[in-house]
Amino acid sequence: MVANPAAAQDEEADQGADSGNTIVVTAQFREQVLQDIPLAITAVNSDMLESRSQTNLTEVTQQAPSVTLRPSGADFGPSISASIRGLGQIDFDPLVEPGVGIYIDDVYYPRLIGANFELLDVERVEILRGPQGTLTGRNSEGGAIRFISKKPDGNLGGFGQVTYGSRDRINLQGALSFPLGEDFAGRISGAYGNQDGYVQGYDYGCLHPESGVPAKVANSDCETADYGDVNYWAVRGALRYNPSSDIDIQLIGDFTEDDTNQSGNVLLFAGDTNPNGVTENGIALDERFICGPFCNYADSGNSAAALVSILPGLTGLPLSPSTIGNTSYYKGWGLSLNAELGLTDNLNLTSISAYRRFESTFDTDGDLAPTRMSNTFMQFDTEFYSQELRVNAELSDAIELTVGGYYAKEDTVQDYKLDLRYIAAGPGLPLYALQFIGGGPVEVESLAAFSTVFIRPTDALTITLGGRYTDESKSTTYKRLNYDDLTPNPFVDPIGAAYGIGYSGADTLDTDGDLDTAEIVTALNGLTSSFKGQRFDYRASVDYRFSDQVLVYVTTGTGYKGGGISPRPFVAAQAVPFGTEELTAYEVGIKTDLLDDRVRLNVSGYINKYKDAQLTLLSCPQFGGPGPCALPQNAGDATIKGVEVELTAEPFDGFDINASLSALDWTWDCVVPTVVVSTADAAATCTDDPAYVDLLAAPPRGVVATQWSIGAQYAIDMSSAGSLTPRLDVSYQSEQATSATVPPAGTPTAIVGEVKPYTLTNARLTWRSPDEDWAVSLAVTNLFDKYYFYSYFDLTGAGAGFIYGSPARPREWSLSVKKTF
Repeated sequence: MVANPAAAQDEEADQGADSGNTIVVTAQFREQVLQDIPLAITAVNSDMLESRSQTNLTEVTQQAPSVTLRPSGADFGPSISASIRGLGQIDFDPLVEPGVGIYIDDVYYPRLIGANFELLDVERVEILRGPQGTLTGRNSEGGAIRFISKKPDGNLGGFGQVTYGSRDRINLQGALSFPLGEDFAGRISGAYGNQDGYVQGYDYGCLHPESGVPAKVANSDCETADYGDVNYWAVRGALRYNPSSDIDIQLIGDFTEDDTNQSGNVLLFAGDTNPNGVTENGIALDERFICGPFCNYADSGNSAAALVSILPGLTGLPLSPSTIGNTSYYKGWGLSLNAELGLTDNLNLTSISAYRRFESTFDTDGDLAPTRMSNTFMQFDTEFYSQELRVNAELSDAIELTVGGYYAKEDTVQDYKLDLRYIAAGPGLPLYALQFIGGGPVEVESLAAFSTVFIRPTDALTITLGGRYTDESKSTTYKRLNYDDLTPNPFVDPIGAAYGIGYSGADTLDTDGDLDTAEIVTALNGLTSSFKGQRFDYRASVDYRFSDQVLVYVTTGTGYKGGGISPRPFVAAQAVPFGTEELTAYEVGIKTDLLDDRVRLNVSGYINKYKDAQLTLLSCPQFGGPGPCALPQNAGDATIKGVEVELTAEPFDGFDINASLSALDWTWDCVVPTVVVSTADAAATCTDDPAYVDLLAAPPRGVVATQWSIGAQYAIDMSSAGSLTPRLDVSYQSEQATSATVPPAGTPTAIVGEVKPYTLTNARLTWRSPDEDWAVSLAVTNLFDKYYFYSYFDLTGAGAGFIYGSPARPREWSLSVKKTF
């Protein structure tokens, strides 16, 4: 795993791939056989990752039931959307929290930005489904994804791999493990990737000179950039001191840089006549700017213009130019120190210290056209520190105990520059254009104490009890300045423009028709908003092993996603906090190993009681009047029911089958009326009235109701010529909603529709030498060249007249040569 710190694991766990049909994992902070854990876990070792041609985080989860991870669109930069069992997050902003915890060797990665990691030197991946509030803590209500990296073992060895493929793809990977002395060892690994993009950008004016749109490029093919390209490099080094089984200390450092054009996006709907957003020669945004399935007309910036307004006296106010590069950049580095100490025969101490620094910048032409509707530039600089201490104690043959504490502090400086010219007072009523510099510092702190006890009254029966208390806080100070970066923007902060930054006091203006009444008003610039919350989560489970082949478990537990503060207030009234969303889950499962361990079948069913779900409002006149809105609020309660099936089989030697299936049913139990109807009574509480409940999409945006996958491979033994292994993987995902609410018939959202279901097929053929030290693989992903989308980004509800989609990669081939030594 690149771009993240790592911590040591036990030898057996690090080798914890398959040993026969036994997989050892450390999901509960100790070595356990996968089939003995009363949790729904998908564990994938490094060999399986390679055989499936999976190279990054979002690809790893394609075969995991109830897991949906997707690369984000251009407006969200180098981030992902993530959900497990319907719970997660699509927003990268540090003022909101992910609902899926991502851990690299027990170190929490706090944000969705930069989270689509390229895989490097990963021993295995553990995907824990269901709330992990007592184990992995905050923001793991849907589940957690744990990466366990290979560590120095004191032996001299490693591997090198070269890959070439479609669109001049070049990948280089390698690792070297080496001894440094009797008790010291080191390991260093690196990766490089480069590939041309698959969505072609064109200059509209160059390609269509008859339109009169000014051309900005002079080349004969009118190309601007290829989007969805790849360009990264990463290194990781580890030092390990392991003089005995009682002392295991590992220091790890890493660095990653990823510098590309934006993700590939295509325009799906275009229709906005706001005169402030037309092209330089006056053409409004319409369907002529829809380029095709793998191309767009993304522009390099908005030129200066004069504001067109319905308000007398405002026509002619200047609009400043803005320049963007349609690029995406991420750079991160980190250090971690993991120490495992055996204090006594029955008492072990683990300390995990980690520091991470990452920065990201990305800018985009949101309308993907030479019109001047939306330009954004985002910049984030984050420091994250965490410290965890835990003690594992074997109190008796029947009782094991884990107790621990956790502290994390995150400081982010975010700055962005927005040029949004689509804003209007109503349909066909241009009022103003939003041009401002925003952002501000964000501080997040979390402190937790936790404990888990395992009680075994008999060899067959285990009772697990866990609890975790978390205290967390978050704060930010808003900035909404003009392009001079000095004076308050009068449109989003009229109070600050009139009275000064940080003002809070009486307003003697006649804002309510009563000159004798003074009103207290607050400037948005300089306003500090904060959130604080405490939370206790529990878990209780009982599992019983009927035989070596059958384990049954019943469990209940809780989880949560932390509350926060409005990340994008356009007026001071929108700078309001939102509360924690909570989950209580009930699960029953069976784990089996049948037919002499040739068939492994695991089945789980769950009911999630979901409370105070966080959804983002794109229209919120109840918070500050008409105008733009992107305000998270607690929307209501829901019940989620689901079933998951995982199958691994080896019908005969050399032939392996892997399959999974998941389905969930989402029902809104009640909805806060103002979330779906802006004119509803602001004091109304959560109601089960169908007039409101039926307006929310179920399941919500980013959630897939049905998934399945199946893969098979057969290793053909060719004796002295080595072996040949063909493999085929097929996966399916059902449709996804594109907005939080059900779109009214005839609206652009309804016309474009939901993200369509798709079936994806990948194939791979691998030759291995007799000693298995050489491997040559030919892989084809998206074998049948299926045209499908990761996601849609729909801003029509916020007043913008465009919807774009992020198409997935077309069919690609690659040839890899790997040498192991």
